[in-house]
Amino acid sequence: MSATEDPTPTAAVTGEAHDHSHRDVSGGWLRPAVFGAMDGLVTNISLIAGVAGAGVARHTVVLTGMAGLVAGAFSMALGEYTSVQTQNEAVEAEARVERREIERHPEAEQAELAAVWESHGMSPTTAQLAAQELMANTDKAVWVHIREELGVDMNVQPSPWTAAAMSFLFFAVGALIPLLPPLLGVASLWVALLVGAVGLFVIGAVVSRYTVRSPLVNGARQLVLGLAAAGVTYGVGHLIGARVG
Repeated sequence: MSATEDPTPTAAVTGEAHDHSHRDVSGGWLRPAVFGAMDGLVTNISLIAGVAGAGVARHTVVLTGMAGLVAGAFSMALGEYTSVQTQNEAVEAEARVERREIERHPEAEQAELAAVWESHGMSPTTAQLAAQELMANTDKAVWVHIREELGVDMNVQPSPWTAAAMSFLFFAVGALIPLLPPLLGVASLWVALLVGAVGLFVIGAVVSRYTVRSPLVNGARQLVLGLAAAGVTYGVGHLIGARVG
């Protein structure tokens, strides 16, 4: 190595070596997509099992499944939109409260923020200086107070439209899976349940990519829970069908 060569890695190289990224787990699309797909599968597996247990004809099974798909998809989308929008509005309301408090009692809010940072491990002097500097910018102060006190990042609020769209789409896809056999003319309930069971396991295994669980464990868990719901619904449908018939 010559005297002019620098053995120390450059900042760019060091930055690249330590750079990393995270998946979106804030609830913008992942939660409604997973929830929608699972709910669609379980709902229609249970519906199909329930009406088939009552001994109805194949076209009634198809009609029931399609009605469940459409009604469930719209219901899920509306519920997701309303819940996410309400949550965002609640955070906005809390931000207004926090802004008023900062404007009326800046010293108390500064002390409160410094105490929070001290609890995170900052020295009292550093925490006081950091809080004093931050409080000079009201917008930033509101954002940090909301993040520290409520655990919510106002810059990454989930979109209600995204949540509604993902919920609608994935519910419809999940609900369609167990409905495919009767749509294609297969009258056997067991074939529909088998296709639905495969769908439950596959979706559970795919979701494991976003968790610490293994694909086998996650898939098996969703399979057991979904088939348990279908079994209960089948029993109810069989009982009602026998009594009505």
